[in-house]
Parts: sequence; structure tokens; C-alpha cells
Amino acid sequence: MAARVGIPSSLFYYVHFPMWQTFFSELGVEVVTSGQTTKGLLDQGVREALADACVPIKLFFGHVISLKDSADYLFIPRIVCLNRKTIYCPKFLGLPDMIRHGLTGMPPIIDVQMDSRQGFASLWKSYLKIGRIFGLGKGRIFMAYLKAYMVARRFQSLMRSGLHPPEAMAVLSGKENIADPVDYNGDLTFAVLGYPYEVHDQFISVGLVKKLKKMGIRVITIENLSPRKISRANILDKNMFWTFSDLALNAAYYLFKEGGVDGIIHLTAFGCGPDSMVDKFMEISSRDYPEIPFMSVTIDEHTGDAGISTRLEAFVDMVKRRKEVKNNSCPR
Repeated sequence: MAARVGIPSSLFYYVHFPMWQTFFSELGVEVVTSGQTTKGLLDQGVREALADACVPIKLFFGHVISLKDSADYLFIPRIVCLNRKTIYCPKFLGLPDMIRHGLTGMPPIIDVQMDSRQGFASLWKSYLKIGRIFGLGKGRIFMAYLKAYMVARRFQSLMRSGLHPPEAMAVLSGKENIADPVDYNGDLTFAVLGYPYEVHDQFISVGLVKKLKKMGIRVITIENLSPRKISRANILDKNMFWTFSDLALNAAYYLFKEGGVDGIIHLTAFGCGPDSMVDKFMEISSRDYPEIPFMSVTIDEHTGDAGISTRLEAFVDMVKRRKEVKNNSCPR
């Protein structure tokens, strides 16, 4: 019987799951996920995580708990740096320890460290360590790593073409109906910026992206933008320390400068220290580009659907009126 590795459907799931799933599958290891977020999962996480943790961390605890009886191992890598420049949030670096010491009776944790600053082949060496856990040879591990890398490239390509992570995953899994048909009419395009595990989790984001699409609005997220162009848009003296924060802020700088969107929404989690800084920088930058309306939406475990819907509807109506006034005032 094949070993089962549990991967929580949260945090890095929206960035690396296709690669991880392919890697383990090629090794002959069964991958088990915790599924979509539910109120029950969030409530479990809130009870077990530290009270001052941000909602994504609380939610991660809930996803991990749901895998307790269905996996032989938990895959919670200690991802430090993947771009040789910025590091991930310290809470991410401490995830394996938080789970190991915060929850009892859990399966063994695969917590291999991944840090691209340690050398050219450092990531391959990390995956080699993972494969060794299952007693496999270097050749088979390398072929699994190569296949996983190619799937990751395909995943990135799909998102650059305009798909969001859940849609790109659906394409990779062979599902044809990747999204509900939407008539965008080409009228409005909004950018929804934020960390992928907040923006693309339908529960904690209260379906923000889906709500906008139902209003006929085309939605752009960070994953749809070129990382190279985003990094060049930075106007600060140095990069942000944290990877996701750096991406979100530079994406805002890029979109404010290049245009192409009718509005920008920043989705932020209450209690996130880096996010509070990113949001302020975005707000300051938005004052230099009044033609692109900007709004922040803060979420936590108590966020309600009605409040978010009301704010979105008001923002959309405001943007539409501004655009109509601008179009009517333009000389024929």
C-alpha cells in the first residue's frame, strides 16, 4: 500500500500544489488534501492556534487537523527563500514547529528546508531529501523532480494567460469546465491584490473575486502579471523583506504606473504585520494616481458576506459613474 502524504489546502497550496502533487505521484506516493475551506475547518483552527495569529495561520491549523486520520505524513516544508532575494513570513518559517508542538497525535511532518540562497542546486537537494524518506533512489527522485518542475512551468504559463490558480489547477487535472461562463462586456477591469492564500480561498475572501466576476468585471490578480515586470516597478530604495508582501506592493506600483485597470482592491488580513505596511504604501501611492480608484478590504475570521458585498457594490458603482462621466466629457 502506497504511503499517503497530506498537503493542507492553504498557504503555499495555491502556489506550489501542482508541483508537489506531481512530485509525490511520480514517486508512487498518494497525495491527500484537506479540501476546500469550511466554517468548521476555520473554527477548529481558531480554537487551536495562537490567539494573536493572523487568520491564514489559524485556517492552516484547521486544514492540518482535518488530515490527522487520512495521511501517514504531513508535508509542511520550511520554505525560507525561493528567489534568492526575499524571505517568507517568519510564521511560515515556523509552521512545522507550530504544528508539531501545538497539536497532538499528528502524523510525522516532512519539514525539509528550502532556501535558494544556499546554492544553485539547493532546491534539488531539498527534494532529494524528501525522496530519501521513502527509500527511493536518486535517479527516480530526479526524474520525479524534473517532471514536477515542468508541471510547475506549465502552471505558471496558464496563470500568465489569465487564469487564476484554482482554474489553472483544474486545467492541469484535465477538467474542462474550469469556470462559470461570464460576460465581461469589456467595460471594467479590476486588479485584486493580496496574498494568494487569501485572494483565492473562496471562504476567507468571502468569494470576493467570484462576486466581481458575477458583476461582469474582469479580474486580474498578481499571478496574471509578469514577475520580471513587477520587480522592475519597485520605487522603494530596497525590496520588502517578505516575498508575498514584495510581490503585492510591486504589483500595485506596476498597475498604478502602467494603467490597464479601472480599479485596484487590496485584500488584507487583520493582524498581519507586513500587510499593514504594504497597505499603507499602496494607499500613499494611490494618491499619485487618482484616475485609478483604490480600496482596501480587511478580512478576519468574523468577516461577513453582506458587509463585503455592500462595499464591493458601492465601489463598482462609483467606478462606473466615474468612467461614464469621463467618457461623456471627452470631445467627440
